[in-house]
Amino acid sequence: MNNSKAQKLKKKVKNHIPKDWLTEIRIVYRMSVEIFNDIKRTGLINLAIITTMAAILTLFGALLRTTLSVSSFAHELGNVLEISVYLKSNADANIVAERIKEFDHVEKVKIIPKEKSWSDLKREFDISDIDNPLPDTLHVKVDKPENTNEVFSKIKALSVVEDMSYAQDLAKKIQVLNKVVNTTTVIVVIIVAILTITIINNTIQLVIQSRKDEIEIMRLMGVSNWYIRIPLIMQGALYGFVGALIALIPIDIVQNMLNNIHKFFVIPSPVFAGNIVIVATIVMGIAFGAGGSFLSIKKHLQV
Repeated sequence: MNNSKAQKLKKKVKNHIPKDWLTEIRIVYRMSVEIFNDIKRTGLINLAIITTMAAILTLFGALLRTTLSVSSFAHELGNVLEISVYLKSNADANIVAERIKEFDHVEKVKIIPKEKSWSDLKREFDISDIDNPLPDTLHVKVDKPENTNEVFSKIKALSVVEDMSYAQDLAKKIQVLNKVVNTTTVIVVIIVAILTITIINNTIQLVIQSRKDEIEIMRLMGVSNWYIRIPLIMQGALYGFVGALIALIPIDIVQNMLNNIHKFFVIPSPVFAGNIVIVATIVMGIAFGAGGSFLSIKKHLQV
């Protein structure tokens, strides 16, 4: 239909249509009903779309829950990682402890007197009564595992320090694991967004093609663009919402498994982790479903 004919038809149709918002709502309501009737008629296709979206959102939800658990493990392990500082015999443990507390990222310094260390050692190994060969020891707690190397270097530079130790390999592994999981989560979110939007985009394109004449008539009647968009956007959002609800079933299984792992290692599960995953999965499904519809409308309908 060329522009001149379209304009003439539009003017002719407008003269016979009441110009009020109730008319637009009735027209859009009728279109919405027809769209959802189409959903019923194409049950197998919709089932395939929703199942695919559920699988994609399951991957997202499971990885998000795993990320929260790994972060919790890293935090708890970081809390138990301490730098052990062995002082020279002429050092004053209290003075050294106060000096170390002034360093950045130092959370706590605990003094272990050499008398206590020697008493515990003799009691555990039944050692004969000989002179105490142990030094005063400081246990230094760092705020975050990634700051341990910096604090370690500063303490090592002190002249009163005889020797030091800490689980350096474990600290590095915690940092690497955290970075890998966080990076993987970002990549998966991007992949989920692309796949979901692509699926919805193609689906809504088919709906637009099947109802192109009806939509064209609505435009000629002067129905606003948003009244045309809303039913199609709602259809995409519905696909995403139903897909997310189905995805919550396998996600719940993953959550139970991770909770059992937390219990086994006596590490508390992240606070509200379950609720965060549920809300995030549903919001992702609806947002990407509606977003895919909107992009398809912009591309294929120009409204």
